Amino acid sequence: MTRTLHAHGLVLLSGGIDSPVAAHLVQRTGATLEAVHVSLEPFTDATPEQKARRLALAVGLPSLAVVPGGDANEAFAQADPRRYFVLSKRFMLRCAERLAAERGASFLVTGENLGQVSSQTLPNLAAIDAAVSLPVLRPLLAMDKVDIMRVAERLGTLAMSQGPELCDTLGPRYPATRATAEDAAATEGRLPYEALLTKASAAAPFGPP
Repeated sequence: MTRTLHAHGLVLLSGGIDSPVAAHLVQRTGATLEAVHVSLEPFTDATPEQKARRLALAVGLPSLAVVPGGDANEAFAQADPRRYFVLSKRFMLRCAERLAAERGASFLVTGENLGQVSSQTLPNLAAIDAAVSLPVLRPLLAMDKVDIMRVAERLGTLAMSQGPELCDTLGPRYPATRATAEDAAATEGRLPYEALLTKASAAAPFGPP
């Protein structure tokens, strides 16, 4: 039986292996997607953005917005290094949620996979989800990494995605695995959070990949 989801969403496209596969699986349901890439420049070079653009084209995403997230991520790494990953992902979802309002999108998509890395534990995912009101779809949540890579290979995206992981750029050696939304919000409350969010999301127009 074919499932048809007549809806429009935004996928957070990192440039890694998982997120283009997640986008492909959601598009198979009949939903339409546009891509959002959060850049960590100047802590990385332009390679992740370039990869995200190639991946968006490869999986048929018609447009992409690049969010300048370097300032915010530096602030998170300094303010609360052990919860950096959770704070960063909450910020990414909040930026995407603001852009979703402009694009008529009713849900968000990520390539997160339960337990694949330390940030993707159940408590951490719950703390991340609490940042936004839109539904967050994670079609890879319970998939084995080998199976994800097989799909990526069939799509032709595996070779494009491979390379150093961005989590090594600002992330801590021993990240928190049981973060709470309350702890994350407390750290956010000590930062000029709204200014960081507004600045980043306002500088992210959509255009062709």
